[in-house]
Amino acid sequence: MGQDGTPAASGGQGAAAIGVTSQVDAASLARFDAIIDVRSPGEFAEDHLPGAINLPVLTDAERAEVGTIYVQQSRFLARRIGAAYVARNIARHLETALADRTGAFAPLVYCWRGGQRSTAMATILSQVGWRTTLLSGGYRTYRRSVQARLYEAETPLKLILLDGHTGSGKTQMLGLLAARGLQVLDLEGLAGHRGSLFGAIAGRPQPSQKMFESRLLAALDELDPARPIVTEAESSKIGDRMTPPMLWKAMAGASRIEIAAPMAERARYLVNAYGDIVSDRARLEEALTRLPVHPSAKRLAGWRAMIEAGAFADLAQALMELHYDPAYERSARRDARPRLALIELDTLDPVTLSAAADRIAALVEMDPTT
Repeated sequence: MGQDGTPAASGGQGAAAIGVTSQVDAASLARFDAIIDVRSPGEFAEDHLPGAINLPVLTDAERAEVGTIYVQQSRFLARRIGAAYVARNIARHLETALADRTGAFAPLVYCWRGGQRSTAMATILSQVGWRTTLLSGGYRTYRRSVQARLYEAETPLKLILLDGHTGSGKTQMLGLLAARGLQVLDLEGLAGHRGSLFGAIAGRPQPSQKMFESRLLAALDELDPARPIVTEAESSKIGDRMTPPMLWKAMAGASRIEIAAPMAERARYLVNAYGDIVSDRARLEEALTRLPVHPSAKRLAGWRAMIEAGAFADLAQALMELHYDPAYERSARRDARPRLALIELDTLDPVTLSAAADRIAALVEMDPTT
């Protein structure tokens, strides 16, 4: 037993053998009926293998309690208390989450480093008769694989970037292109952020950096690298999440399709797209104070008057004139990536965006750089 009080694996008459694997690629994981993460809910929330379910053998509180007893009182006492918690928790999972599994059930089980917690669960599941496999090295094996692929490898991706001023409908365009059968990568969706000062989504905190990278890699694994992939021309950070080097390098060499629309249309579009911000005055005013160019008291008072009057399109236009458009234009002047096309739109209504999606889809399919 270890610090968390979980028992070691043991064989038994009638028990199925426990297999071991270190393969964490999508194809290898797909052969299991379930991927069971036995770590605490807090560990699971920070990051986990794609598609994993959380059946903790110790809760966050139990894990903390056992660890404290192990360090401050007695190893034996910690092991005994921990084993009791583990036994009760596994029993509850057998009676609930696993109650409908047939005899052919073949799960993969893992914990932090492939040690005591996953071994305890795998031992019980194998005694039931299920063909259970342990992930050698646990979550750390998976995490090393993610880091190697996103930080060290150079994976050729045929990216095409959707570029343009704030409010030009790029995120909506990704959905329209996906509906036309194109491969798209929605980085803002994966990062849980709309990629701007006002981009935080109400009631939806961003995933951890590790979780963002897991989501990103899972999304990439579902795409065909031999075909073009369309994504937005994001900065190196989306909210507080960093774009990993492998993807950032591919984006730096990709060609761009720029979407342009009148400022008034973009302002109207932003009011609809950021409805959660518009409806929350406190959040809106707090975001205004975080502009890189701090507004004067007079300007801030003018913006607050617009909020009071419900003139949100006027406020959006003022923000674009002061901050967003100048920032985009400075960046555009330094951008050496080839521009494949400029799509100029008079409006951003559904009919116009749909027609633009048709044009962009044709351009993506014929782009010689991909």
